[in-house]
This record gives sequence, C-alpha cells and structure tokens, in this order.
Amino acid sequence: MSSPERAQIVAAGLCIGCGACAVPGAMTWDRNGHLKPRGDAAPPGAGFARICPFSSAAENEDALAARLFAGAAERDRRIGRFEAAYVGHAEPAFRAAGSSGGMVSWVAAALLEQGLVDGVAHVAPTDPESGRFFAYRISRDVAQLRRGAKSRYYPVELSEVLAEIRQVPGRYAVAGVPCFIKAVQLRRAADPLLADRISFTLGLFCGHAKSALLVESFAAQLGVGIGEVAALDYRRKDESRPANWYRTELVLKDGTKRAQDWWHLADGDWGAGFFQNPACDFCDDVVSETADISFGDAWLEPYASDGRGTNVVIVRTPALHDLLRAGMAGGQLQLAPVDADFVAATQAAGLRHRREGLGWRLARRRGPRPVKRVAPQGRLPLRRRLVYRMRQAIMRWSPRMLRLARAEARPDVYAGWARTMLGLYRALAYSTGTMGRLLDRLLPNSKA
Repeated sequence: MSSPERAQIVAAGLCIGCGACAVPGAMTWDRNGHLKPRGDAAPPGAGFARICPFSSAAENEDALAARLFAGAAERDRRIGRFEAAYVGHAEPAFRAAGSSGGMVSWVAAALLEQGLVDGVAHVAPTDPESGRFFAYRISRDVAQLRRGAKSRYYPVELSEVLAEIRQVPGRYAVAGVPCFIKAVQLRRAADPLLADRISFTLGLFCGHAKSALLVESFAAQLGVGIGEVAALDYRRKDESRPANWYRTELVLKDGTKRAQDWWHLADGDWGAGFFQNPACDFCDDVVSETADISFGDAWLEPYASDGRGTNVVIVRTPALHDLLRAGMAGGQLQLAPVDADFVAATQAAGLRHRREGLGWRLARRRGPRPVKRVAPQGRLPLRRRLVYRMRQAIMRWSPRMLRLARAEARPDVYAGWARTMLGLYRALAYSTGTMGRLLDRLLPNSKA
C-alpha cells in the first residue's frame, strides 16, 4: 500500500472509514467521532488506489455494475442496473423486528437457512466498554443474525470481518451501505480469495453516515452522560405511529431508559447534516448500485405512514430474484413490482443532494477534486446553493460545537447553537407558500 495515497485521501476529507484498506486493529477514532486508518500495515490484495471507494483511480459504480450485472434487464441513471424492483415487506416476525419492512433480515436468513452461505457479515450491537456501540460481526445462524436487526447510524468498519472471511473457508454474504459494498467489490476484484468466498452482497440505501458524536449529543439532550449509556435504538418501532416518525431510545447502565422523538432533538433533522462524515458529500450512490440486492425505506404514501414499516427492494442478480419469487409464492413476502421512477421518488431528497448538490460541491471544491460520475455544475438557484452551504456549515461545525460544550460542561451551548442553525436551515430548505415565494424573490438565480 502507498501510505502517502491513503494520507492524501484522509487529509482531503474523503475517507469514509470503511476499513477496507486496513488490517484488524488499525482503525481508530478521530476527534470528530469518525473512524480512520492508522499505520502502514495493509491487507492482502492490490494497492490502496484500487480498493478505496473514494479513490479516483478505483473503478466507479458504473464500471463495477457493468462487470457484475452485465445481464441485468434494466438500467437507470438514478438507481443503476437491475433485474426488478419491488415495494413491500417480509412476514410479520421479520417485519416487526426490523426498522423498516424486515426484508434485509429475511433475505439474509433465507441465505443461511437454504445453505447458500455459511455466514453473514452485518452490523450488530456490541459491548460499549469496547469503545463502540456497534460493530461488524459474522452471524452463522439465524438466531444470532436476528439479534442484529435494525438500523445503525453509527461508524463501523470492515477490517476484522474481511480478515475472518479470508481465514475461515466458506461462503459469505456481506451487508452494508453503498460505499462499503463498493469497497467490498473492489477488494474482491483485487483478491481472488475474497472473490471466491463472498457470494452475495446486500446493500442498504443511504442518506449519509453519522459520527459517533451523534450518540453523545442525543444522550446530553436526554440528560445523561455518554458513559451512562449501555445500548441504544435509533428507530424505536411503534406501529401506531407513521414509520418516518423516528424515535431514539437509550438504555442506561442502571437499567432505566430515556427516549425522545427525533424532531424534538436539536439535531434530529437528518437532511440538515449534523455530524455527517465529510466524505459523504462526494458520494453519488444512494441505493447501493454495486450490491446484488439493495433495500431502502418506502418514503412515499401510503407506505411512509404505515408504522409497521415498508421496504423498497432492488434486485440485480437472477439467483436473488429467484429467492424473492420463492418467498412471494410461499406467502413469506408481500411484494408488488415497481419501476425505477417509483424507487427514485422514494429517495428524491438523497438523489438531489448526491447529483445536483454534488455537481455544485465539485464546482466549488478547492484542492484535489475527486472524479465522480456527476459533472461539476456551479449554476444553481441561489436558494439551493444556500441550502447546500448551510448543510456544509452544519456538518463542519456540529462536532466542533459539541466538543466546546463538552469542554465547558455546558450541553446547552451546543443545543442552542444547533437549534438556531436548524431553524435557519429549515427556513431555507422547506419554506413554501408566501414565505417560499418571498425567499425565491430575495434569492434569485445567479452564478455560483
């Protein structure tokens, strides 16, 4: 590995902390709560430039998908190549246990039960005394797999599970967000052993990755210190409430619980970018285009209001399409076919940020500019540019303000700043009617 190349990616704010370039034990926390590689030790395979998902020298998502899914029946510029797409959910036991429609756990469990894989690498809770609340592990039976269900908006990394896959013969599935799945596919291309043993990739739709400091912020707003937290659930499910009414629950070491709806938290608006990993601003994949199958939330009505949870599913390989069809025929899955327009509509905000917004960020970036599938585009309405500027400011300043509040033992310092920034952001991003028209008049189109 070329250590200078890796150092350049980290210094440029383009390291997502996936651990694909690291050996076990080489990932450490930075001061903003993101994982970063250290040292010069490298895993087997190609050099860094070919395995980093944010390296401009690595294959991009289009090239990977063309090689992996050459026979796919459909191709769409927003969601990539695919065999079919569906909306729906898994049988009740899986649906109730998941954050959404239970489809990720159902597919992973079916792969294990049918002997198609010997293990599934996925994110699960871990002992916070280890310094992390969540980490990747390999589940080798369905009971263990199901204990790891639900969404985890927390930094994790792949180095240990990829090393285990290399050490322990078998067939494996790996679940992850778009950049992690891309990293796995790049490692597979560089390492024949991983290519042979990783049989399936299960992708998750992604808005952006959060810092570990988000947990500290939520805890402080609920009146406890981070050291008191034993476990957390980012999306506590309540079937009587709409699925998009996120509620976080903290389990404390004394056995008590604290919970709050995201919209009552100072940094609970996901799209505003609080504690976002900076690398996410230079990603152009929302739906895990390089995964064999990928899953998201159906953020369209009537599904968004269904508190039981509903998935959108994109399948890209015949083997997994057969698995879904068998599940539907057996009554285990309730899925209806949808087209690319439907899938894209469920992720409209994320696609806008990663296409229109990415073009704007590329055009104004100083220093090395990553090569993306989106062309630099500086000409946007002024109001849109201010929205993107606000998100960047919130991303950059939220960890700094939380560190200041921690140093001063004044949680209100961060919370007050966050609520002020969120109010400004919402006025720019969401105002409609008279206020929206006024803002559009005051903030006309002009060059960036």
